[in-house]
Amino acid sequence: MRYVIVGCGNVGLELAARWTTAGHHVTGTTTTPGRVDEIAAVSAEVAVLRGSDRDALARATDGADAVVLTVSPRIFRAFDAQTRVAEYADTLTATAATAVTVHPRVVFTSSISVYGRGDSTPVTEDSPRTDDPDASPRNFIAAEAAVLATTRGAVVRIPDVYGHPRDIDYPARVKLAHEMLGGSVPFDGDALIYRIDYRDAAAALDHVVTHNLTGAWNAVPDTIVPPTNREFFTRIAAEAGLPALTYRAEIATPTVPISSARLRAKGFTFRYQPDACRSQ
Repeated sequence: MRYVIVGCGNVGLELAARWTTAGHHVTGTTTTPGRVDEIAAVSAEVAVLRGSDRDALARATDGADAVVLTVSPRIFRAFDAQTRVAEYADTLTATAATAVTVHPRVVFTSSISVYGRGDSTPVTEDSPRTDDPDASPRNFIAAEAAVLATTRGAVVRIPDVYGHPRDIDYPARVKLAHEMLGGSVPFDGDALIYRIDYRDAAAALDHVVTHNLTGAWNAVPDTIVPPTNREFFTRIAAEAGLPALTYRAEIATPTVPISSARLRAKGFTFRYQPDACRSQ
């Protein structure tokens, strides 16, 4: 099979490696020429392009069996509400809207922020989408709408991704939040800190693609209900001798349990269940 992965961050690279090992022909994309060698190590081809560039994306996806979007906004442009507007629109909405015009089978990696704080317990794929005006949920929802409007489109909603060797750990994140943001973060302190290992995130995308699933799917490890952001990060800050963070609640995610029963019913198994007490 021929697959194109648009946006090869930690999840995209893991998915590319998984498919290449399985004998598939993978094209990975990046906006950064300096990352070509890294992506070439796990892909048959590499294309340097922006997902919103229709002509470039059409060339890269010609003859592909599926196109997977694992694009993510640059983190340093995600801390401020105004900065998020253009960054999320270009990275998420424009890429999804472009991809569906050049290929009939697009799978989009979305976020649990589309549910806001959650209006039902548990939160399922059928729960209402949030009307929060923040750029994060608005653009994830808009990108989803573009993909789900197609006959073969699918979206996979994931929480915070962790576990990659080059990730900074959570104590380092708290330290950076104090150094760069004065200890004030855009997240909701009452939200449950759901996390997914990057390998499970890639496996969920693989499962949706190879099982020809369409529609929306939660890929959220749901064996345990995790602590809240405030509980989790207050403990980490205290252990590191740092002040507690403050929460602006600009980006809301569910404060109630989330269910991935629909995906598990299709045979998917989470291999890496995060320990609620671990800070790695």
